Amino acid sequence: MHVLSVRGVLPEHRYQQEEITESFISRMMSAKVNRRVVERFHGNAGVKTRHTALPLEDYAGLADFGASNDAFIEAGVALGSRAVVDALKAVDLAPADVDLIISATVTGLAVPSLEARVAATIGLREDVIRVPLVGLGCVAGAAGVARLHDYLVGHPDAVAVLMSVELCSLTLQRDDVSIANLVASGLFGDGAAAVVAVGAERAAMMLDPDRGVQPEVLAATSRLYPDSERTMGWDVGAGGLKIVLDSSVPDLVRHYVGGDVDRFLAQHDLTRADIEWYVAHPGGPKVLEAMADALEVPREALGVTWDSLSRIGNLSSASVLHVFADTLADHPPRRGSYGLMLAMGPGFCSELVLLRA
Repeated sequence: MHVLSVRGVLPEHRYQQEEITESFISRMMSAKVNRRVVERFHGNAGVKTRHTALPLEDYAGLADFGASNDAFIEAGVALGSRAVVDALKAVDLAPADVDLIISATVTGLAVPSLEARVAATIGLREDVIRVPLVGLGCVAGAAGVARLHDYLVGHPDAVAVLMSVELCSLTLQRDDVSIANLVASGLFGDGAAAVVAVGAERAAMMLDPDRGVQPEVLAATSRLYPDSERTMGWDVGAGGLKIVLDSSVPDLVRHYVGGDVDRFLAQHDLTRADIEWYVAHPGGPKVLEAMADALEVPREALGVTWDSLSRIGNLSSASVLHVFADTLADHPPRRGSYGLMLAMGPGFCSELVLLRA
């Protein structure tokens, strides 16, 4: 398959990290927190600005999980619709052209799922195939691209869309003073993204060099790591989605990712020396440092990811797609060069996607 376009969208409410920290301490949390501890965690997150689904002053008024989830659905449908329409318009396609839509989210619950609500909003066909991905968390952006590839290999004349919507701010637990909640409150932001892809037959008619690089997805692989279920995820309770985030994540990245990449590339007669560009999920400073160590690359090789983390924070599944969009728009790879998309998420797991510009 070929990726024709990738677009990221963000809520209109944008704040400096210091503004979010102050609001978190003084207005959002119902439990008392140590100001110095929060400021240290937020200061070490590598984030300068973030976007939020609601104005900061509105979060204290969210009475319970139901109110937060209602806000998730309303804002999520609006952002997801924007992302899909923008990505389609960029390549002169309309919602009625879409044969399959995959949606990825882990920050709210919606039944009917988000892509069904977006379908009604933007005018997807009545026979559009819907595939909601729920529970994959941060890895779902890369996994969604891989699932587009799986479908389009068997449907070479089709148009398929991946839509990711993550509103992490609406999962805030106001009475949770755990380190995981304090770290998450300084790291995660809100946003959405969409990828438009086509199979080989459709690509032969639609690829346009004037639109820049439209990379080919060559292959993908998934990995589920042993004894790591409590490394990352949610505990679901009366108050909603409570973050599970273990400090062992960087160690797992260092231990597994290098070997996973080598084995995956070897299956395609490639080595790490053949990879000229990376589309990596911005899991946080320690995770990015561990990833660079595992891949044996300098910090600059993940520079687009570091910049994304600073500008918008970690958007869960949407983040790697924002990095993908930024790479294609601002740092277009050399035509014919190989790239690697990689992300990790709950499970604990990883997804690798081999790309060619």
